[in-house]
Amino acid sequence: MRAADLAGAVLALSAIWALWWMVRYVRADRMTRASIRQAVRVRFGWRRLAPMAGLSVQDKTPPAVVISQDGKVPKPRVITPKIKVRPDRYGVVVRAACVPKVSLAEFQKAAPYLADAWRCTRVSVLPDKPGQLIVRGVRVDPLIVPTEHVPTGEVPEELARWHLGLDEYAQPVSVDLSDVPGVTVAGLPGFGKTSLVNRFICDTAPSAAVQFAFADGKVTSSHEGDYADLAQRAFAFVGDDLADANALFKRLVELRRARSAAIRDVLGVKNMWHVGPSDAWPLVVLVVDEAHTYFRDYKGSDTQTKKLAALAAENARLVEDLVKKGRSVGMLVIIATQKATGDAIPTFIRDVCPVGLSFAQKTAEAAVVALGEDIRNWPDANPTALQDPAYVGVASMAHQGRPGFARIRTPYVADSDAARIATDTAHLTRDPTELLHALAGPSVLLRDRLMKDDGAEAA
Repeated sequence: MRAADLAGAVLALSAIWALWWMVRYVRADRMTRASIRQAVRVRFGWRRLAPMAGLSVQDKTPPAVVISQDGKVPKPRVITPKIKVRPDRYGVVVRAACVPKVSLAEFQKAAPYLADAWRCTRVSVLPDKPGQLIVRGVRVDPLIVPTEHVPTGEVPEELARWHLGLDEYAQPVSVDLSDVPGVTVAGLPGFGKTSLVNRFICDTAPSAAVQFAFADGKVTSSHEGDYADLAQRAFAFVGDDLADANALFKRLVELRRARSAAIRDVLGVKNMWHVGPSDAWPLVVLVVDEAHTYFRDYKGSDTQTKKLAALAAENARLVEDLVKKGRSVGMLVIIATQKATGDAIPTFIRDVCPVGLSFAQKTAEAAVVALGEDIRNWPDANPTALQDPAYVGVASMAHQGRPGFARIRTPYVADSDAARIATDTAHLTRDPTELLHALAGPSVLLRDRLMKDDGAEAA
């Protein structure tokens, strides 16, 4: 009776499991259904595939001490790593347990064979927990599947976390902007630079602990261009006029100096990131798009050209101040341009920005100045290979925490969604200088201005 009850319980559990998988399969979209079928093939074909791919080991210990009753020595036991398979829209995620002599190096060597056997575009192997690996197989190349991001309008859990998109294995990629003074974004026009920046703005705009300023070199006023829908969420906006940009940069440098003078008294720390941004002391994000507009080296001897050259040189000096000295007081500069060459982003600014991304580039030199000399050693990730229209929205960037470069499919953010977020969050816009006045009083700014005047007289 007990055996019958046990058998019935096993049958009931099996039926529930089968029903759960059937419901999941029916409710899934077409791509996920294909991945579910793929996962079944991977799971049930593993014991046969693993030895052929060199991912098994013989346990020779039992034959040395065990002999059967008929005098025959049992064959060595073949041990294969245990796996768990999970499907998603793009393929399968396999978690494998290592066994002696079958670990990370062996799985990485066998990755091409696994890709062929599992009918995957590519397979990657990365360490997970001690003694465990993650084997990612993608059936559909995530880089050529356009994606769209719809901002929720909710305050993100991590304000300094920039969610970029999916890598070539459909794994989420993000970058931590804590203690980061500057970010450069390069690439040909129309390949996704603005949409990438828009996502960060739309995701963080619902928090009053982040305030934005825009300098868009493609337009003449805030009613034009890619950031027009977001203008009402910015405490400052300038177009392609160098004098207006100069005034904004000066204003932000004065804020930087005032924050530096007040940070210990107000926050009790030397680095804002030790306590994080707040509504009263927000992270100030300056977006400089088409940066070459403001930093161009003007050549000529006429009065107007000399004036423009002087403004451009001072603009570069002011932005350099923000990038080199603004990190600890909570100021971040995002600089976007088509080519990150020295005439577009001065090298004394570009080279101190620790985070760099590049969409498609036409020349190897443009790729090198955007991502560094090491990109030459990673031809598969070189942005010169991203010029095909299928790669609109795909960028390359250096891996954080491990060698090499990653290619990332960044999602498209619709103009209507950006406008919705800006409208819903416009009431959160504050001038950081006024917030600092409320915290520390005008005496801090006055003291900073007096210190500048004394320094100028001494010089």
